[in-house]
Amino acid sequence: MAKKKEMEGEVYYPSEQVVMQARLKDWDALAEKAEKDLEGFWADEASELEWYKKWDKVLDDSKAPFYKWFVGARTNIVHNAIDRHLKTHRKNQLALIWESEDGKSERTFSYFAMNREVSRMANIIKAMGITKGDRVTIYMGRVPEIVFAMLACAKIGAIHSVVFGGFSVDSLQGRIEDSKSKLVITCDGSYQNGKVVELKSIVDESLKKCPTVENVIVVKRVGNGVTMEAGRDHWYHDLCVLPIANGKCPTEEMDAEDPLFILYTSGSTGKPKAILHTHGGYMVGTYSTLKYAFDVNDMDRWWCTADPGWITGHSYLVYGPMIAGVTSMLFEGGPAFPYPNRWWQVIERYGITIFYTAPTAIRGLMRFGESWPNKHDLSSLRLLGSVGEPINPEAWKWYHRVIGKEKCPIIDTWWQTETGAFQITPTPVVPLKPGSGTRPFFGQKAEIVDEQGNPVPDNTEGYLTLLRPWPSMLRTIYGDDERYVNQYWSKYPGRYTTGDSAKRDTDGYYWIIGRVDDVIKVSGHRLGTAEVESALVSHPAVAEAAAIGLPHEVKGQAIYTFVLLRAGFAPSPELAEELRQHVATHMGPIARPDDVKFVDKLPKTRSGKIMR
Repeated sequence: MAKKKEMEGEVYYPSEQVVMQARLKDWDALAEKAEKDLEGFWADEASELEWYKKWDKVLDDSKAPFYKWFVGARTNIVHNAIDRHLKTHRKNQLALIWESEDGKSERTFSYFAMNREVSRMANIIKAMGITKGDRVTIYMGRVPEIVFAMLACAKIGAIHSVVFGGFSVDSLQGRIEDSKSKLVITCDGSYQNGKVVELKSIVDESLKKCPTVENVIVVKRVGNGVTMEAGRDHWYHDLCVLPIANGKCPTEEMDAEDPLFILYTSGSTGKPKAILHTHGGYMVGTYSTLKYAFDVNDMDRWWCTADPGWITGHSYLVYGPMIAGVTSMLFEGGPAFPYPNRWWQVIERYGITIFYTAPTAIRGLMRFGESWPNKHDLSSLRLLGSVGEPINPEAWKWYHRVIGKEKCPIIDTWWQTETGAFQITPTPVVPLKPGSGTRPFFGQKAEIVDEQGNPVPDNTEGYLTLLRPWPSMLRTIYGDDERYVNQYWSKYPGRYTTGDSAKRDTDGYYWIIGRVDDVIKVSGHRLGTAEVESALVSHPAVAEAAAIGLPHEVKGQAIYTFVLLRAGFAPSPELAEELRQHVATHMGPIARPDDVKFVDKLPKTRSGKIMR
């Protein structure tokens, strides 16, 4: 570690023990190396993984912003997440530990068992006629089968599109339709805070308008009565006993630039965008960032609390940890059901060493006081992490003191669905400032600019842009190259526009402030104002609607809506409640507005745009 230079503000330095334990002790040396030789740095990282054929070229930027990484290489992310571990001691190591919401059941899978489960599901998916390049929509709760489903698609070269199990009919239908999926994998239902979410009936409703879907595989989880349409719907447990399901399934050899998955994220305009990630670059990016930022090793038990339906679940629950050969925790429930010690129970019970969660959860748990976590032995923890939105310094300090007992560095990561992996993040040996994500990851350069694209002075708020390409970057918006260029590369040509505002301090540390477009972040989840507004307008009483995000002390932002009623409808508390419920039904409970206000007119610009 370089000697401590005087830094401004409140700074937490790593302990000697943390530095001793860290795989990377000299941050500056690696940063300098990657800065001088970006391609060399990423080639070294990629060389730690296995390829059927090595690349001819590390980076092809001849058609920028359509960058290509590891050009000409052949691989499959599942080869590195499962197959290669079967030849080492990791074969018998646990890949996944699952606990049910009620804590009454637990399932564990070694890498060997994971291969068996993934191969079985891959055989079944293949038997449904799914081949390389076909899209499969996955809409499930947090059960091990969601992990098998994602990996099974990747193994045979199909493109998975996971839809968060908290989304509802319209959101699901739009995503199935846009991706033209032939197969949907779902559960009969899922548990959420003791209640059953009727996943299968939401799928049934959505499929009324989705002619591309030929088959639905249903995993039995809750045992609620569901309708099974003959010829289309199949119980997973019935398929598993068929001869076709069992036996080896070869891992499809893919080009590094072949699509791995699409994942929809809310944009500032109109319908959600399908972000496209590929096998090669995404694999290297998630592996390398997890290895350096969270310093993972064979002794760790890693727990990322994100749902697999979000990018954090894709990169740092399913793919990253398994490529690194780590043991991961998957917990079905939430932080405070039935009591606010639920997560601390899990950490104690399974000896979790690295815990990665969202500020909204930390703020929520802070409200219940310190006695809940103090009832549990959290001494197994060595690192904590934060993701999804900026963490306010008070929550950071509480997390550090009460959960980490002042000995666990907090790895506060900034990244997006689009970036696939961390772009601004500390590593365990970096001095930390509560609320700052510190500096860009190795090889990346960030710059804060004004409206015209000129760099702003330190400690001045501006637009956050990224200057260098990276392997796990999105390749395009699926089916819409033009929107990809417009959205991310046109405002400031030659650099990636993040849509976030930020400032940099005199120590070169970055402080993310929030979205600058019409995207609302509720509990770390991105929701577009346009989606909320169109859900409201689909109600017969509503003529026009506007949605905005206002600060909320737990959720970060809450949705407030303003509604202009059609003639013949009168404002009432009952109608306001009905509209809140209407949005929840169409988009999912996460999008339920906190407030619906009735207005006589909405403020508009000359061109007719609503002024939010």
